[in-house]
Amino acid sequence: MSNRKKRTVTTQIKEILSCTSHRPWQMPQKSWVYYQEWNRLIFLHFEVSFEELRKHIPQQIELDNFEGKYYISLVPFTMEKIRPRGLPHIGFISNFEELNVRTYVKVNEKPGVYFLNIEAGNSLSAFVSRTLSGLPYEKSTMKREAKKYYSYNKKKAFFFKATYQIGETVTQKTPLQAWLTERYCLYVYANKNLYQYEIHHKEWELKTVKFDHLKFDYHIGNIRLTENNFCFPNYSDRITVLSWSKQKIIIL
Repeated sequence: MSNRKKRTVTTQIKEILSCTSHRPWQMPQKSWVYYQEWNRLIFLHFEVSFEELRKHIPQQIELDNFEGKYYISLVPFTMEKIRPRGLPHIGFISNFEELNVRTYVKVNEKPGVYFLNIEAGNSLSAFVSRTLSGLPYEKSTMKREAKKYYSYNKKKAFFFKATYQIGETVTQKTPLQAWLTERYCLYVYANKNLYQYEIHHKEWELKTVKFDHLKFDYHIGNIRLTENNFCFPNYSDRITVLSWSKQKIIIL
């Protein structure tokens, strides 16, 4: 990386760290450890049954709700430039397509997300991400072109196909849109232990999105996510994310 690019990234990180008024709690005291860019994201949301969702979340974790309703989101995007602090990103590991299925939870009154399924379009990236984070990354066949996204998980028979048009910027997010997107930690349950990853980024800038073609099928137990039952889709061009090391959580 050239000195000019280093200065640009350093300035960008300082700017991100200075934007904190939108956060629901204070920044972590320790230094961040990972840099990553989430680009060209599509958000599809689904209202789901509490009873069915509860079956797939560890009992130590409380399900979060918005006005008594529970949600799962399907989020395809492009991960780029993910790297440890102080080290350069490595293109063939750091850049890959990702699609995750997430839901909304709380632990000790701190809201976050919990991943029900995560796919990466690169075998090595899936392995490295799974090993380092403990998140359940698995390899899928993924392809992205201009305003097109394709994913196929042969093992689970999950697939996603979309051709879309990006619309106008959302000038005023609804309370539900903010609740679904402004999440600053994620939870991982592994080896009978619960862990938390803190993250930070600027407030999401959302856009509307319309689909010329959309077909997908994901199922989590009896919960089935298809193009027939999603609500209020959104798109975001990009967001730069800083994350911290995982912390073991003791339930209070």
